Amino acid sequence: MNSAAAPRRLVLEFIRPAVRAVPFAMARRLGCCRISLQARVDSTVTSEWTRTGDGLQVCVVISGLEEHDAAMELLLCLGQALWERLSGGELRAYWTVLEDEIRAGITGEIDEQALEEKRSLLAGPSGPGGWDRFGPYGRASFAGTAAEYVHCLWHDVTVRTGPDHLPASPLRRRLELLARCFPPDRGYRLFRVRP
Repeated sequence: MNSAAAPRRLVLEFIRPAVRAVPFAMARRLGCCRISLQARVDSTVTSEWTRTGDGLQVCVVISGLEEHDAAMELLLCLGQALWERLSGGELRAYWTVLEDEIRAGITGEIDEQALEEKRSLLAGPSGPGGWDRFGPYGRASFAGTAAEYVHCLWHDVTVRTGPDHLPASPLRRRLELLARCFPPDRGYRLFRVRP
């Protein structure tokens, strides 16, 4: 992890705990990963990733971001990269979840990017178009869900409610699907056990 420009607190209290919460099965699928935290003030991009011969390179621009948001940007990049590495069965299972949500009339989403892609998809013409038409939405939705899954393993989270947000039941279904594909490591739990 290249963190020379990053404040020590950001790395110790946010980035490292978030990365440690990534399940081994997910990390193995992603492969070798180099994380760079940069303080670029002239950038409009908050995060980006590329796959190279050496593995995955993730750059998070931390200027103007709260520490927690910087860690979430990192997790979002990992979710985007993971989308490219899903098996056919994993993709089908996730598409099934999304289809069920759309058929049920669920208009909310996991985050702003996925919500924007979903609204664009639903506003477009209906009819045949294949999965290509759903691709940007599926990718954004999965990336946000994967980030939130690791977020839930990292620490307790609060579920937001409202028409723009994914309701609790579909959110739980998505998180449980990811937990089946990428089980939490020992010492991490997706849902707190109630007394």
